[in-house]
Amino acid sequence: MKKLIGLLVSAFFIVGLLSTNALADAAKGQKYYLKYMKNDSGMNGAKFAAQHTQGEWKALFDGKGEKFIAEYSAKFPTLDAFLKGEKFQKFMPDIRDFCIEFASDSGNVPSC
Repeated sequence: MKKLIGLLVSAFFIVGLLSTNALADAAKGQKYYLKYMKNDSGMNGAKFAAQHTQGEWKALFDGKGEKFIAEYSAKFPTLDAFLKGEKFQKFMPDIRDFCIEFASDSGNVPSC
């Protein structure tokens, strides 16, 4: 019985560590924004994140971020290749957290 409980606890712990949302980080998202998106958008991180409220950012990033990709590919055609590439899909949870953390209604201001 102890082995079964130990195995179940271990399994839940491993699944939690591997979860994409558990690994998302606003600080990493800020770095990715600065490295991959700032020059093409022409905005610093504070202006970019303040374009929407937290709820609006969550709606834009729902699913695989199709609404975010559509909106920002149209606004900034030079970002199109990045937004539709594998790097964006890899970094999207962190960029999402960055945008939500520093949204217009959050009261937080990034240092970029």
